[in-house]
Amino acid sequence: MGQNLVLNMLDHGFKVCVFNRTTSKVDDFLAKEKDRKNLCGAKTAADFVSCLAKPRAVMLLVKAGKPVDDFIEILLPLLEQGDTIIDGGNSEFADTERRCKYLGDKGLLYVGSGVSGGEEGARYGPSLMPGGNPNAW
Repeated sequence: MGQNLVLNMLDHGFKVCVFNRTTSKVDDFLAKEKDRKNLCGAKTAADFVSCLAKPRAVMLLVKAGKPVDDFIEILLPLLEQGDTIIDGGNSEFADTERRCKYLGDKGLLYVGSGVSGGEEGARYGPSLMPGGNPNAW
């Protein structure tokens, strides 16, 4: 779903940087989309964050639960006050509320957003169900 969301964002004029801990997935995607403008890839979380314009908006597409918390902890030392983390992993609302408070106390914004519509929806029009800090809008 992540690749299709990226393609959708690119089609709508956004600059997108992609990162995956499995770097070959990034390499393969960039090779396949080599003619796309406004697309870059990163091999490390630090490189990924440094590619983003401030204030940064980071969208996570990882499995709900502990993987989201683990990735937040990787990003936390790399982000700055006013940056936003968007969790697209269909997390439980209680986790979204907990993360909003946790990250808000650190000066970061958080949005938990369910994404519906599957691969096709991600590519051409996902249904998003966001919740979280209203200042992130």
